[in-house]
Amino acid sequence: MTFLRDLGKALLHALNNLLPIVAVVLIFQFAVLRQIPDDGLSMVIGLGIVAIGVALFLQGLELSIFPVGKSLSNQFAKRGSVLLLLAFGFCLGFSAVVAEPALIAVAEQAQLISEGRINALTLRLLVAFSVGFVVALGVFRTIFGYPIQWFMIIGYILVVLVTYFAPEEIVGLAYDSGGVTTNIVTVPLIAALGIGLAASIRGRNPLMDGFGLVALAVMVPMIAVQIYGIVVFSQPAPEIDASLLAEDTTAPSGLVVMLLDLATMIRDVLPIIITILFFQYIVLKRQLANPRKVLLGFILVIFGLYAFVVGLKIGLFPIGESMAEQLMALDGFLFVYLFAFAIGFATTMAEPALIAVGKQAEEAASGKLNGNAIRLLVALGVAIGITIGVHRIIEGGSMHYYVMSGYILVIGLTIIAPKYIIALAYDLGGVTTSEVTVPLVTALGIGLATQIEGRNVLIDGFGLIAFASIFPIVTVMVYAILMHAWNHIQEKRAEA
Repeated sequence: MTFLRDLGKALLHALNNLLPIVAVVLIFQFAVLRQIPDDGLSMVIGLGIVAIGVALFLQGLELSIFPVGKSLSNQFAKRGSVLLLLAFGFCLGFSAVVAEPALIAVAEQAQLISEGRINALTLRLLVAFSVGFVVALGVFRTIFGYPIQWFMIIGYILVVLVTYFAPEEIVGLAYDSGGVTTNIVTVPLIAALGIGLAASIRGRNPLMDGFGLVALAVMVPMIAVQIYGIVVFSQPAPEIDASLLAEDTTAPSGLVVMLLDLATMIRDVLPIIITILFFQYIVLKRQLANPRKVLLGFILVIFGLYAFVVGLKIGLFPIGESMAEQLMALDGFLFVYLFAFAIGFATTMAEPALIAVGKQAEEAASGKLNGNAIRLLVALGVAIGITIGVHRIIEGGSMHYYVMSGYILVIGLTIIAPKYIIALAYDLGGVTTSEVTVPLVTALGIGLATQIEGRNVLIDGFGLIAFASIFPIVTVMVYAILMHAWNHIQEKRAEA
């Protein structure tokens, strides 16, 4: 009964996360477009499947991966072995990202649009290795207390430099790949690891030293994927065998396709299961506290992920592409901008990872920060970012100059921002893109690039997630700088 009650709560939670998207789409459909989409029923079914998938997935995480992962982090911290912590950080980062639903969706879209030039599995493995490396680096920083701002400044200078040389076909995809790595699986595990370490080491501040792992996990994949793009697009395009494009008259049945997709999901989740079991039984040589409960959790994770991906194909991707097509049919682009702003703000306000990080920040800051104010600032930043990203697609501007300018602004703000806000601000930029938001926003970008004459889907369709990650950092830092200046003025007045 407890399990069913928790599953019901998870389903309500998932439906609650979908409500902002449904509300925005309905308002625009009836008030602006004044029509019902032709495939509205299939979209509704798809959204329902997404909600069920997310509920099963979250419940599975709560039963298996989260408690076991947190337990392992605490045990390694108590042991005090730096090498073990670094190895665990790498394996945890790698395995969590390989199983990330949003990254799977973006990678498959990239392979489809590039006609196989970008390989989906290669892209995911590259991003996963990058995140594994950077989580280990973040653990190292937390243990030895190095300031986060120098990691971020040097890192984003490298991002800007690599962006300058990267081919335009890969830039938007690279930034999107970085933005989707910190999501439904990664954020809670990585944040718990960083904050737990900072709390257990004498002389460390949970707010300044505990946060920052999520931000690093966003940054390094951007560099790695752009280098991958430089290599891939410097070579001639592979010749496509015409026979492969011929219609396959021996296509497998629906049941076979379902079983193959399910096998793919098992393959995707297997790395994180192997990582946890390896460190639990081989390294620590301890039994799991409740093996049956953990096994059930792993099964729910696999079936939840499968339902989520199926729901994406039926519901969220068609909604994004349909809305882009319908809004582009109107005179002018005003409603396209309004839709982008509304969908960015509404979905971010309901983002569970953001709510969780806001609460953790409020507790760690001891009254310096307000969790609700943080959510509003981040939602505003996402709304502004997606709107600017949509403007880039409409106007056809170069992704290079937009993102380079954005991160130069971020680097400048990092230099003058109060030290206590820097790690948190960067982390907040990484938790804004949810498992629901990413597919919808990606589909919106691809839909706009498809509808506007002269746009290349691979060059112009990706990149909206990047803007959704940059501008929350800007809004949070600007707020902290203004509040710090205001408090300083008030103190001077009090002294006078």
